[in-house]
Amino acid sequence: MGTITGVAVVTGPLSGPLIDRFGARVSALDSGVLLAAGYAVLAFAPTPELAFAGAGLAGVGNCALNPSQSALIARLSPPDGSHCATKVSRVATNAGFGLGGALGGVVAAIGLQGFVALFLLNAATYLIYVCILGVVVRESARPAPIAGGYRVVLRDAAFMHLALANVAMMAVGWGVFSWLIPAFARNNLGISERLIGLLLPANALTVVVAQMPIARLAEGQRRVVLMAVAGVIFAVACVLGVVAQLSPAATVAMLVASAVLVGVGECFHTTALSPLVTDLPPASVRGRYMAAIGLSWWVGLTIAPAVGGGLLSTAPVALFIGSAAAAVTAGMALLALERRLPVPIRMTPRPT
Repeated sequence: MGTITGVAVVTGPLSGPLIDRFGARVSALDSGVLLAAGYAVLAFAPTPELAFAGAGLAGVGNCALNPSQSALIARLSPPDGSHCATKVSRVATNAGFGLGGALGGVVAAIGLQGFVALFLLNAATYLIYVCILGVVVRESARPAPIAGGYRVVLRDAAFMHLALANVAMMAVGWGVFSWLIPAFARNNLGISERLIGLLLPANALTVVVAQMPIARLAEGQRRVVLMAVAGVIFAVACVLGVVAQLSPAATVAMLVASAVLVGVGECFHTTALSPLVTDLPPASVRGRYMAAIGLSWWVGLTIAPAVGGGLLSTAPVALFIGSAAAAVTAGMALLALERRLPVPIRMTPRPT
């Protein structure tokens, strides 16, 4: 996992020019093939060197798939319907997370052969994705290119403000929950792995259930407020981690409640973030913008274990309080972003 994440961080910016030059559909197809190849290599790798090579392939594919899909969804959806397309994508993604997590736990319990089967199944799902995308989806003609490349992105003060705030939101809302809470539950609270395994499905199910109502609630609302609300929700989820340690009788309930709250916060944040990134750039450099915001996701996911891993064993209460403060601070920064945004894109549109 460390190799996949590290490779994604390093190679992520390279996907932007490829999307803008060759199209989001082609980039997504290539990413799917790389991911399938990477997991197939992991399934049969006889040496650590080959395993790292497979993880590297998967990392390259992973870094390009998310911005490619986001750019493709932006191209396919109507101008006032990007948040609707985002909610469908998020529901499908989290349904897959929940199903994959449950299936993975069962298959992996078999032992080595279970992991081999799991990697092969993962590879097969990416090939199915590639086949469906290649046959069903067609992309319209790409806009004429403009000069500047990533200089256009770096000169966009509103976007850079958004991306930096998103690093903190990712580190707390996704990184702390995905990387640190399971280790905290196991090592600090003595929770069984079976109960820890309930947290991801609880989070994924929450997103599946809540994403569409929250997307409808967002229509006509200020986007920065929605993202700031997510920061507050993430902060409350972190505080529940503190309560889980201080109140043993309520430990499991607090952790499940934290997973549910994180899911709700994800819905608020992504409902505003993805369409905002779609609306900010000129269409000819949208791939670079998607890759840059994708990099902010990977950096946030990397920061959480890098900074919080040591504190988890020595000062977990300080870790969760600090994470809550970071989420609130990021939310305040997002509120301040509004004055930099063009007026027409400050609100989530109502579909006509």
